[in-house]
Amino acid sequence: KAMPGLLLGDEAPNFEAETTQGRIRFHDFLGDSWGILFSHPRDFTPVCTTELGRAAKLAPEFSKRNVKMIALSIDSVQDHLSWSKVWAMGRCKGSLCCCLALKARGKAHTEQSTLDKTSSAQPLTLSPCAQVFIFGPDKKLKLSILYPATTGRNFDEILRVVDSLQLTAYKKVATPVDWKPGDSVMVVPTLPDEEAKKLFPKGVFTKDLPSGKKYLRYTPQP
Repeated sequence: KAMPGLLLGDEAPNFEAETTQGRIRFHDFLGDSWGILFSHPRDFTPVCTTELGRAAKLAPEFSKRNVKMIALSIDSVQDHLSWSKVWAMGRCKGSLCCCLALKARGKAHTEQSTLDKTSSAQPLTLSPCAQVFIFGPDKKLKLSILYPATTGRNFDEILRVVDSLQLTAYKKVATPVDWKPGDSVMVVPTLPDEEAKKLFPKGVFTKDLPSGKKYLRYTPQP
């Protein structure tokens, strides 16, 4: 029986798997790091090849943020090793990806609700789609994004999201639309004005709105 899809705040399943870096248990692999798990329909698919190449190029940036990344596919470890020669091009130094091969082929995709009923890539079947899960050091799910297999993921956006998740996990702020690191952030609504002034010595300013309400409070990124 398939498990329901993970919800924000759910604990990551502590699965075991054979990978291109040996056998792992997921929680042990993450340790005290943040983690990104992203799924692929199968090895040697064109869109996924471009994604893994971009992920490999950004590996130093994710490593700086204490993020470990795992790519999940249903094919064999030997296929993963062959595929990695195509997209890594010498850039993957071990900090990026373990391509996973679970014994029950396709089971992990089913249990994580990563099946695409709209895909025409495999007629009359459910095609695994492209999912992104981001887990915190507490092993809890912080964000998930679901893509159809025909739309490549934006790893610059995933990196931006990690910056937001890490900032807002430790500071009483939120990031507004189109926020980028270094931009001003928003003070969370539950924080009283007086406490906000003490907590953010760089100052708190309110954006004027036609309604006159003063609830959009900003401060320089702490």
